[in-house]
Amino acid sequence: METIYDWVTLGIFAGLVVLFLQRSTSETEHEKDSLGWYLAAGAGCAVTNYFGNKGNDIVAVVVLAATLGLIFVFLKPFNFGSSAGP
Repeated sequence: METIYDWVTLGIFAGLVVLFLQRSTSETEHEKDSLGWYLAAGAGCAVTNYFGNKGNDIVAVVVLAATLGLIFVFLKPFNFGSSAGP
């Protein structure tokens, strides 16, 4: 745990684990929520951490942005604009 990339990717990965566990015990079915998307996001965290630790900051930031985009587009951790509730 030497660089900021270690902490950021660990936080994102922990969030992925919580999201996966929460959804796997949920009774509702989530569209396009397959294990492959979690694998891709975890691999994105690993690649970001690798390049960040090697000093390739530009590549690490681009991969991090792509990973966050993948998470928000395909896994949809937040329900923006949902009309659930009174």
